[in-house]
Formats: sequence, structure tokens, C-alpha cells
Amino acid sequence: MIRDITRKVLNGDSISREDAMVIASVSHNEIFDLFYAANRIRTQFRGDNVDLCAIINAKSGACPEDCSYCAQSRGNPAGIKTFSLVEKKIVLDRAKEAKSGGAKRFCIVTSGKKASGRELEEIAGMIAGIQALGLLPCATLGLLAREELEELKNAGLERYHHNLETSERFFPEICSTHTYRDKIETMKSVKSAGLSLCSGGIFGLGEQWEDRIDMAFTLREIGPDSVPVNFLIPVKGTGLGERRYLEPFEALKIISLYRFILPDKEIRVCGGRMQTLGEFNSFVFFAGADGLLVGNYLTTHGRKFEDDLEIIREYGLDFS
Repeated sequence: MIRDITRKVLNGDSISREDAMVIASVSHNEIFDLFYAANRIRTQFRGDNVDLCAIINAKSGACPEDCSYCAQSRGNPAGIKTFSLVEKKIVLDRAKEAKSGGAKRFCIVTSGKKASGRELEEIAGMIAGIQALGLLPCATLGLLAREELEELKNAGLERYHHNLETSERFFPEICSTHTYRDKIETMKSVKSAGLSLCSGGIFGLGEQWEDRIDMAFTLREIGPDSVPVNFLIPVKGTGLGERRYLEPFEALKIISLYRFILPDKEIRVCGGRMQTLGEFNSFVFFAGADGLLVGNYLTTHGRKFEDDLEIIREYGLDFS
């Protein structure tokens, strides 16, 4: 059955929800066949280049939103450092480190429902500075309107990141202070402003395979350029702080599922990669991924740049 579904994708056809459920049902006995197929799809549609991005937590904590997975929510006593928007020099110093570590893109991330007008003015200057370094500037600044996004584009912003997080059905289980429709409208504003869109989600929140498939099909309809795959890092003090990490092969199967549903998109493995996958970290490319978030995450540690570059080279892939 996997062979037939693979042939369908390689021939340029879209898979159905029934096909996606077949992929989700693959057992450990067949999982390497699934990875092999996902790798073939990645190679045909995306080639052998790995797109690398890095981020800076430019404003941390004290967020009024109640997202149960997030250590930055004001209602989550996770004990993280909180600070207001950092200075431009700090952002550019981190961007230089990311570039020297092989990153192609650099993303400014702020906590909160959306960045304020004053903050956006400062961030516009940061974006111009990142672009001057020869990096592609990205930003994650919340529920911005089209006019605000256009101003950032004029400053040099290339891509805007705004995750769906999960399916529309499951979203109320993890957040009540904004709606799924708010997210969809933001994503539409990003595209209408002429920016590249980066949107994906977090897995391991308690969602079902049907939720994972529903989100993937929503993304297929909207059409982001990059799809971040994050795995929950349970942080004590958050609403999901007692959850267990996903099993490594379940996490890898999610990557393959998304490669089948979104064959021509960047499938970018981001937060929770090392914590969830451990010694199977290098399997992300074999499972169908063609992008990585390198360096540290927002409030948790990631991986050294040189360690990821070594794995990419060992797989015979490129990151230029």
C-alpha cells in the first residue's frame, strides 16, 4: 500500500486523507520502508540541499496568552527569564554567529499576542541590519495585520513565521485567548503582503493522528513555503509540563507523513529535535526533512552548529 501511495506522490498527485491514515498506521515492521519512500519524495521535489535557520528570543515572557505548551505564558510559572525587546546590537551579534554557523535565515521572535507599534519600528531596523549581513530576515511577532507586515517587508523582511500549532478541532484544548481563525487570518495577511510564509505546529500535545493529518491538509490548502515540525519539550510549570516526550520513531513518522502530504514544501525540524530523537537525530533527513532550526530554541537549549553541519555532510547533503 505504501508503494502505491508513494508512486502517486512521485507522479505529482496529491494523497487523500485515507492515504494519510494508511501512513499513520505504519508499524515498526514497515517504518523503514516508509522512511525510504519519504526520502525518495524529498530527493525528487526538494533535492539534496538543507535549509538552515536560526532564531533569537528578542523579547521573553510575560505573555498574556494562555498557550498550555509555552513557558513564556504569564500564567505558566516556568521560571524562565523575562525581558523586554533587546537592543539591535544583540540581535545582529547573534545573527553574525548564526551566519558563521551555516544558517541561511535568521528569525526575530517576540513573546506576546503581537508586537507593539514602537517595537515594530525597532524591529524594522533590526531586519534591515540582518539583511545587510547577507542573511534572509524572518520574524515571529504574533497576530500582525497586513499593513504592519507590509512595513516590515519594506524594511527587508523575507519570511514571516506563524504556526497553526495543531488542528482546528484540538486547538481549544491548548489555547483559549485567541482563535484558530485568528491564526488563519494572519497567515492570509502574510501571503497578501507578498511575504514568504512559514507555518507548522507542535506535536506531542496530546493530539491524535487525525489532528496531525487535519493540520497538514489545512497547510496544504494555505500553501506555506516552509513547514516547521516541533516536538513538545515538557517544561515544568506549564500546562503540559507533565507530558512525556514522543517516542523517536513516532516523531520520525510525523516527518514522513508531512513529506507525503506536502511533497514540495520545506519540512523543517525545529524545537525538541534532540530531546525527542536523541541518537536518532540524524534520521530526520532519511525520514523526509530538508530543513533544520540550528542553535538554541526560545527558552531551551538546542545543538551546536558544527554538530549539525557534520551530520549534513555525512549524509552527502549540502547547506549552501
